[in-house]
Amino acid sequence: MEQKKNPRTERTDRPSASFLTGVVALVFLVIGYQTALFVHRAAVARLTADRDRPDTVYVIDRDVARALLGGAPPAPDSSGPPLGGVPERAGQVGRVSVRRNAPHSPEAVRLTGRRVESFRFDPNTVSAEDLQRLGFSERQAGAILRYREAGGRFRRKADFAKSYVVDDSVYQRLEPFIDIPRIDINKADSAAFETLPGIGKYFAARMVSYRAELGGYSCPEQLMDIRYFDVEKYDGLKDLIRCSEPDAYPLWTLPEAELKRHPYIDANAAHGIVLYRENNPKERWTVEGLAQAGVMKMEMAEKLARCRIANP
Repeated sequence: MEQKKNPRTERTDRPSASFLTGVVALVFLVIGYQTALFVHRAAVARLTADRDRPDTVYVIDRDVARALLGGAPPAPDSSGPPLGGVPERAGQVGRVSVRRNAPHSPEAVRLTGRRVESFRFDPNTVSAEDLQRLGFSERQAGAILRYREAGGRFRRKADFAKSYVVDDSVYQRLEPFIDIPRIDINKADSAAFETLPGIGKYFAARMVSYRAELGGYSCPEQLMDIRYFDVEKYDGLKDLIRCSEPDAYPLWTLPEAELKRHPYIDANAAHGIVLYRENNPKERWTVEGLAQAGVMKMEMAEKLARCRIANP
């Protein structure tokens, strides 16, 4: 006789619908978790890659690079042009690559949304705290200070733009607020003169001594009266200097021995000036009168006329 099947027993031999639904949900949950974990790891890897493989700029001065990097500079790099696209010249030191954080590095992400300020500042004297107020990170501010401590100087606004920690967008915002004072050639010492382009110890010392001989510069162009101080050298620094008014030169009261120490007055002219004063009324005591009387050569008289002369 045929045995009857038990329906209850038949149902327990196969998984229930709720069990299958749970299994499918668990599978999707595991897949979702693995996907999220993969995306997270990929994002972290990208941030790390941006940090560890940043943009590269080039610095000519290896000593400055050493100061910025806090140790020995990297080996010379010949993969690209120096900073600013200026080709190397004979006698220059090898280029050194210096790395910086990429725009999307973790540090840059942390700075997002930070309130920044804009105010007048001199990049050669601004403090680390004020640099951070201007929008630089603590690390960037430290790099700027280390550059200065290593002897670096920002002579022009454009020099600050070339710094490897100053992005173009930051420079465009700060450019109107950069205030780099010009060097006063009547007050600067030799150390200040040495910061000018093309001026080493020799010319710095001559600029100071020549100022003493003149009794003070009356105009910046008088620098070109210094031997070997040519137009090219002057053009390279004229926008970085200024000339405050010197004391008036006492041409009409100095004795002959003092007069001949002036770079525009030789011994014959000094003697002639004394005779001219003794034999002419004061109303004729002018540099032009000295030239007309043949006391001074016209070339020297024209140079002396540029000086600030005390009234008779």
